[in-house]
Amino acid sequence: MTTALVLSGGGARAAYQVGVLKAIAELLPDQDRNPFPIICGTSAGAINAATLATNADYFRRGVAQLEQLWGTLRSEQVHRVGYGELIGSTLKLILSFFRSGITFGRPLSLFDNTPLYHLLMENIHLQLLPDLIERGHLRALCITALGYQTGQSMSFFQGDAALEGWKRARRIGTPAVLTHKHLMASSALPALFPAVKLQREFFGDGAMRQTAPMSAALHLGAQKLLVVGVSGNRHKANVQQRLPVTHSPSLAQIFAQLLNSAFIDTMEEDIDMMQRFNRFIVELDDKKREQLRVRPVEVQVITPSVRFDELAASHIDDLPKAMRVFLRTIGATRVGGGASIASYLLFEAPYCQELMRCGYRDCMEQADTVRSFLTAS
Repeated sequence: MTTALVLSGGGARAAYQVGVLKAIAELLPDQDRNPFPIICGTSAGAINAATLATNADYFRRGVAQLEQLWGTLRSEQVHRVGYGELIGSTLKLILSFFRSGITFGRPLSLFDNTPLYHLLMENIHLQLLPDLIERGHLRALCITALGYQTGQSMSFFQGDAALEGWKRARRIGTPAVLTHKHLMASSALPALFPAVKLQREFFGDGAMRQTAPMSAALHLGAQKLLVVGVSGNRHKANVQQRLPVTHSPSLAQIFAQLLNSAFIDTMEEDIDMMQRFNRFIVELDDKKREQLRVRPVEVQVITPSVRFDELAASHIDDLPKAMRVFLRTIGATRVGGGASIASYLLFEAPYCQELMRCGYRDCMEQADTVRSFLTAS
């Protein structure tokens, strides 16, 4: 059975996925073999997905590369962080109000993430994909981004020649020769990082309007899905206790909820829908399944046991001074308030390392289940 890996987005939260992948590499009987012929990534998860795909002939090497990348990461490797950059971006935003919201030059964004492009060019060798696909190490790599003009969720995939595209309501899958611009587009956090032009349209973070995050893997032929999320909300024990309301929502609180709705809610809803779908199919006999052309899809989900906002609040001081001032100004340092937005922007090694440790621990707590899922035919 063909197993797909689905990596969701979430900015710096994607470091959690690396810890999970490290545990998986240790749990596999053959640590070098790629257990995921189909790899799908969105937002920062697209960067992790591309790194694994370009090391599909040596899975453990790809995981080690991700561990090195995230374990030594600094904010200045992702975006420019000085006072001048922040003030300049703010002024550019204000000037756009007098031009019908349009700006010239670099698309509107709070941060300039040019350093990220150079980081990806140095570390992810997408030119290896055709050979890895031809040799059978990989069936497909899929990267999802949102088209700002059409509002379509576009899944760009590079893989086996037999794979065909698809078109559904607000969802399109199309074969492509993947480039680093696809990764930049998929990980362009809304309003924070600039949109990227691909062909004739500007694209942004793939988590926006991604109503069915697991569908691309199924269209590409996956029969089993291993999903690594970036929210602990599925654990009821981690639901935050409601605190007394002392002030109106801060800018950080409002924007954090918008990000959470894009990166967390749709994935959780899609997982719930898949589980209900499987329970329905189990009740059908073989003849009815054949008539309806449906089959159950085995899904293994690994989600964090840690609250990202609490962890991020304890690592604010790891950020460059300009970033700390900015986050405090908009109220993004309050636990239970706007600290959630900081959890997306904390591209600093101490925070990322702690997330990786959490991912490793959470996966190992399900060691027997995960091992059985990956080795069962």
